[in-house]
Order: sequence, then C-alpha cells, then structure tokens
Amino acid sequence: MNAVVSTTLDRANQSFLEWKSVNVAERVVYLQQVKAKLLANLQEYGKCMTLDMHKPIRQAVAEAEKSARLIDYYIENGEEILKGRTIKTDWTETYTVNDPLGVILGVMPWNFPFWQVFRFAIPAILAGNTVVVKHASNVPLSAKALEECFSIEGFEQVYFNITVSGKEVDAIIESPIIKGVSLTGSEAAGSSVGKKAGELIKPVVLELGGSNAFIVREDVDIDAIIQTAINARFQNTGQSCIAGKRFLIHNSIKQEFTDKLVEAVKLIKFGDLMDHETNIGLMAREDLAVELETIMNDSVKMGAKVLVGGKRDGAKFEPTVITDVTDQMPAFQLETFGPLAVIVGYETFDEAISMSNDSRFGLGVAMFSKDVEYLKSKVHEFDEGAVFINEMVISDPRVPFGGNKFSGIGREMAEEGLLSFVNKKSVVIK
Repeated sequence: MNAVVSTTLDRANQSFLEWKSVNVAERVVYLQQVKAKLLANLQEYGKCMTLDMHKPIRQAVAEAEKSARLIDYYIENGEEILKGRTIKTDWTETYTVNDPLGVILGVMPWNFPFWQVFRFAIPAILAGNTVVVKHASNVPLSAKALEECFSIEGFEQVYFNITVSGKEVDAIIESPIIKGVSLTGSEAAGSSVGKKAGELIKPVVLELGGSNAFIVREDVDIDAIIQTAINARFQNTGQSCIAGKRFLIHNSIKQEFTDKLVEAVKLIKFGDLMDHETNIGLMAREDLAVELETIMNDSVKMGAKVLVGGKRDGAKFEPTVITDVTDQMPAFQLETFGPLAVIVGYETFDEAISMSNDSRFGLGVAMFSKDVEYLKSKVHEFDEGAVFINEMVISDPRVPFGGNKFSGIGREMAEEGLLSFVNKKSVVIK
C-alpha cells in the first residue's frame, strides 16, 4: 500500500472516531447540505459523467437528480431505521442498537459514476461510518466532483477518494482500518473482493452482473410496452446490470413484438452528447464494444440473425436486435453489457421461467401480462433478487436492491442498505 493511501486511511479512521459520536439528527443536516450542493451543480456534474464515459447529458443529469432522491429517502427515514427495536422478553428490558463499524471501502464502477457511489456512501455515512472510495479509472472527473460534493464546511470530513489499481484493492482490504467492503462491478472483481473479505471475516456487499429476462405474455398490449422495452435495453447505451437483456416473448405475438421493437430501435439516434435530445452515446471504452461485438458475431455463427444494427465503429455500437437465439448461444448465456437486444420465443410460461432461470446470474426479471394475479403466483419460481410486474427492472431508494447467484450478495438501499455496515447490537437488562 502506498504512502498516500495509507495516510488517507488514517485520516478516515481519525474522522470516524469523531463522526460516530455525532448524533443522527446532525448527520441528517450533513446529508441535506450534500443534497443542496448536488442540486446546485446538476449540469456541471452531469457534464463530468458525459465526458468520462459518454453518457448522454440528459441521462447524466437524471442520474444526479436520482441521487438527490436517494438522499431524500434517508433524510426522511434514516433516524427511524437506525433506532433499533424493542424485543418482548421476560427480562426487564431487551432492545437492539445499531452502531457504526468504522471505515468502509467502496469499490465503484464506471457505468453510473454518481448513482452507484451515492447509494453506497449515503447510508454508510448516515449510519456513522466514514467511507473511502476507489473509483473506476475511466471516470476521473466524476470522482473529483464527488469528493467536492461530499466536502461540507462545518462537518468532519467523512468521504475520501483513493486512486489505486484493481490489483491494489486486496492490500487495502487487509488494512485493519477497513471494517467492511462494498463493491459494484464485474463478477471477477466481486469474486476477488469477496474472497479477500471472507478470509478476513469482514462484511461485504457485492453488486455484480445480470442477464435479466424481459418476459411478455400473449395477452399484452404490445404498443403499450414497446417504449418500456426500449428503455429497459438501451438506456445508458445498454451498459447496466439491470437492463432487460433477454426478451422472452410468447410465440403467438413474437413476430409482432419483434417488428415493433425493430422499428422503435431504428428511431434511436446518436448525436452530440451535450444535446439534451440525444438518447444514446458511445460505449464507455472501445474494448467493451469489441467484447459485445464478439458475443454477437459468435451467436450469429451459431444461427442467430441480426435484424437491425450490428455494426461497430470504435466504441460506437449501433443499437442492435438479434433473433433466432438459442439457450446455447453466447448472447443468451453471457452478460451483454451494451446495446444488444436478444429475442427468444417461448410456448408455455413454465418454459419462460426455465429460460429466465437458465443463467448464472439472478439480479432481476420483468414480466408483462394483464393477469397480474397469475404473475404474482409465479414470483417464487424465479431465481432473482427482484421481480417486477408490468414494469422494467429499476433501482429505487425505497426498495432493497441486490442479486442472487453470481449477481452478488447483500442488499443496498431502503432499510437493508442502511443496516449493511452496522453492528446490530443486542442489549439485555435483567
């Protein structure tokens, strides 16, 4: 571990010793000021994200606004959640308290450089911890802006950036100062961090990949959900763990759905990323576009057909729809982290459930039907962290977020997120 990082960890630990004693009401005041700074700089912070990873400015500003709504949730609910609870026993008094752990390391991704950091850092800080954040190397402007946003005059510094490579993360986790780790990223990164945290018996939250199914039953009004399908697959240029990646469509409506999706995809236009009308950008890096192209081409060699798009120029990957996909193809089995929609037909809903579960991932599934009660009866059959009915899978501060299988462990947001890095202490009085 280099000297700069070591000094930063020491500073974070010294700050924790003071911050943990600050009452929750005062911590809420801190969050209010962070939110005010965030809202005052929406356009500038959005520009940082756009320049860093090619996110259209409209989506970048929306990401910052969503981060502010997350702060609102914890301002309104944090004190009550952190109170602990009274337990009825035959002792005189029994209750729980939630004490902060210390310095928490966040290993953060590039695809949502503000939102991912806020949903980790805000609850951790409100609970009384301090945080040290390792950002992805390709979002330096966002990283600097975030450090500035969390620096609030009159409050102890509780948020720190560190600049290290992925290979150095293990050494940081080994520091006795680090009391827990939250990672959002790839399966490989999650496996490495999870292994090291497990060796040292440190709590960890892992938010990893996904290959979400978007299941459409035969009774659906296709026109009513096509825009939802477009948003589910192509928002953030398709670079989202919760994107609808595999479209499982009942055979009786598969052709109609496919035709309408293709026509909608043709309307998605590239443009000036700083123009609020632009709704798709380049992929974050050229190597990521090459990887997606390889998945597509390998699937085509196995019989898949490209209906629209399919061309790459550097990091620019056209919005693409492929069909005639089987469960043996890379486009079905791998996480397609970019603007590539895969269409697969099914005959029975049990078959659709089986195909949805035929994945190493288990982050979320979206199902669409007029028969909501039928879909509700099938919820327990999915191997997912979240099931959305007649809505695309989204992340919302009010709802616990996390995955199953290789999509990760632990939960963020809502009550569960606030209690991820606390010592849930039982108190018994005779």
